Amino acid sequence: MKIKYTLTIIMLITTIMTLQAQNKRVLTPEEKRVIIDKGTERPFTGKYHDHKEAGTYHCKQCNAPLFISADKFDSECGWPSFDDEIPGAITRHRDADGMRTEIVCSNCEGHLGHVFTGERFTKKNLRHCVNSVSLEFVPEKRESAIFAGGCFWGVEHLLQQKRGVISVVSGYIGGSTASPDYRQVSSGTSGHAEAVEVIYDASQISYRDLAKLFFEIHDPTQKDKQGPDIGTQYRSEIFYNDQNQKVIAEELIGILKTKGLNVQTKVTKASKFFKAEDYHQDYYVKKGTQPYCHIYTKRF
Repeated sequence: MKIKYTLTIIMLITTIMTLQAQNKRVLTPEEKRVIIDKGTERPFTGKYHDHKEAGTYHCKQCNAPLFISADKFDSECGWPSFDDEIPGAITRHRDADGMRTEIVCSNCEGHLGHVFTGERFTKKNLRHCVNSVSLEFVPEKRESAIFAGGCFWGVEHLLQQKRGVISVVSGYIGGSTASPDYRQVSSGTSGHAEAVEVIYDASQISYRDLAKLFFEIHDPTQKDKQGPDIGTQYRSEIFYNDQNQKVIAEELIGILKTKGLNVQTKVTKASKFFKAEDYHQDYYVKKGTQPYCHIYTKRF
């Protein structure tokens, strides 16, 4: 009896160590019934079916991000419903009966639920019907970053397309004039740079990834200009909010310099950020065109 007990303990420890090595959680019996054995929780019993907090829904088994709260809607079916997924997060399999399409976590193959089309609940006409027990919610963690890289129209437009970015505001920073306006900044006399303030969900995207993207959507080797726009207001500069942002910015600049780039980007402690006039906000969205001097170039 003692030997059997010892072997059971050894097997349990081995299982836990294996799951940890695969970045998988040890599941409760109910979680295993749904996630591993492809079961279904009873409708209207899951903790996320009527959940409305902002954030990201991760896989309960491996913690991979799967859905964002902005894509969640009430289908009145009794289970959490999403009309979109994080790209690459979900894999589809046809059920054995050939009637429904199962969705699983692409990272660990854990069962999530099923996906349906043609129901017209939302404009995307798609419903991921997911078991709450398959999910782990991570609340939205709002942080901010400030970047200047030439005309703020293009920087704003390209950054706001990144998943995890909540908002991007065009404005002015780094000068001496109180309450600057576009006329003052564009004259180059106020000392401000055209910049953007990015509000992002740090549970979805890191400051490092945002800063990398910043260096890839403008040319950091140009001094006081960007494309045809010339002047100190068009300089390349990162305005950091804390020491961690400063360290990351300087580290990335160091990496680019080892690649042979003569980086002109300054790293400066953030001062007051002034929002630009309304007609500057979402400029390319309103015009329906693309940036003329900001093009993505992979650098990392």
